[in-house]
Amino acid sequence: MSEVKVNKISPRSGTDVTLGDSGDTFTVAGNDIRSDAYKASDGGNLVSQSGTTITLGASGDTISLASGASQSGFGRTGTVNWNTTVITSTPTTGVNGVGYFIDSSGGAKTINLPASPTAGDIMAVSDYAQTSITNNITIGRNGSNIQGDASDLVLARNGVAFTLVYVDATKGWVVTDTGAELDKEPDPEFITATGGTITTCGNDKIHTFTGPGTFTVCSVGNPAGSSTVSYMVIAGGGGSGDYFGGGGGAGGFREGKATTCSHTASPLAASGLPVSAQGYPITVGAAGALPAGRPGPNTGGTGGPSTFSSITSAGGGGGGGNSSGGRDGIDGGSGGGGGGTGPSGSGAGNVPSVSPPQGNPGGTSGNCSGAGGGGATLAGANTPGGAPGGAGAGTGINPSPSYGTPGPSGPLRYFAGGGSGNGGGAVPGGGGLGSPGNGQTNTGGGGGNENKLGGSGIVIIRYKFQ
Repeated sequence: MSEVKVNKISPRSGTDVTLGDSGDTFTVAGNDIRSDAYKASDGGNLVSQSGTTITLGASGDTISLASGASQSGFGRTGTVNWNTTVITSTPTTGVNGVGYFIDSSGGAKTINLPASPTAGDIMAVSDYAQTSITNNITIGRNGSNIQGDASDLVLARNGVAFTLVYVDATKGWVVTDTGAELDKEPDPEFITATGGTITTCGNDKIHTFTGPGTFTVCSVGNPAGSSTVSYMVIAGGGGSGDYFGGGGGAGGFREGKATTCSHTASPLAASGLPVSAQGYPITVGAAGALPAGRPGPNTGGTGGPSTFSSITSAGGGGGGGNSSGGRDGIDGGSGGGGGGTGPSGSGAGNVPSVSPPQGNPGGTSGNCSGAGGGGATLAGANTPGGAPGGAGAGTGINPSPSYGTPGPSGPLRYFAGGGSGNGGGAVPGGGGLGSPGNGQTNTGGGGGNENKLGGSGIVIIRYKFQ
């Protein structure tokens, strides 16, 4: 091997020195090459050092890793590069190392985490329009756990931002940073409204309508305070039939319970109703009338319907009168009982059909006693010597003693009981539990025995106001 020893190599002309030819390889003993600056062909710095500070590139340069290359020691974990193009499509899937601004002002959005992640992968999401309390932003797990659970992460707070780092298969993506505008929940706002007879119970306000009126919502509130209402809408009860007649059916019973209200609802309650700032006309059903042309084999009158917003309760069916073979009860919210000297059929309940059902059928008569009318929770019956009406429903939506029938125990008051058939006078309740006489006013109870009026309906609305 040839060896050349010199103390200095200088260019013969100009400033360039060339060692070897293209494709040649030079080996430096000990791999020790020293310089304060390594430059590109255009003269710009690739690497430079000043003291203990090492700089990669020069001002205006872009430094990138080759495809498939990885880095360590640069503080990558825990940080993302934010994509400032706002995301409005749904669903979409993010990529490792990127933060996304999601605009949910037009509706709920979903952004999925990267599939098949590796330890150290990172992604962030921010509520761009500050609307995620109304239109939630869902971070889809895309096959991996989030915080150890196999479930998606839902952003339901305005202005919230989340950063997630993938750790391992057990915990999956772990939240490492959260934040929100002003770093607090929105202040609670509550429904304000007018109309009806207004009372309070704790933090709830109660509007009671015993006749027609308007429930006017002045302001809606928000989910942190209240934005939905509880309601009870009961139609008028049916009248009982003439001369060994069947009991009148109870007016349709429909109830909804807002989660923000503190009372105990009946087992028949659906969810509460959202409201908007407007007036809601209220209709309260009239009592079912006495049979026409009595005495005679005539059927009791059907009660009137009650309405609030999208909720309509049907009037209770009239009880069947007595004739050759008896007369059938009439269909309604709850059905009327069949007339005496039967057999005679019952009136069907829950007509028209709603869910949960608004009532039950009346009883079927097979002897000289009329059958009981249907109630909110039970069908009417037919027993020798007098048939009880079906029981009403107990609720705590309004604890006032002015409305409903006191229950056997506890604070609940009962509404929409069926009237008893002829001779069935032992059932207490005045319309709430099953009436042996006129249906009690503003309970929706059916008329009992024979030639008795049904009870008028009622509408009660309740919501949290403070």
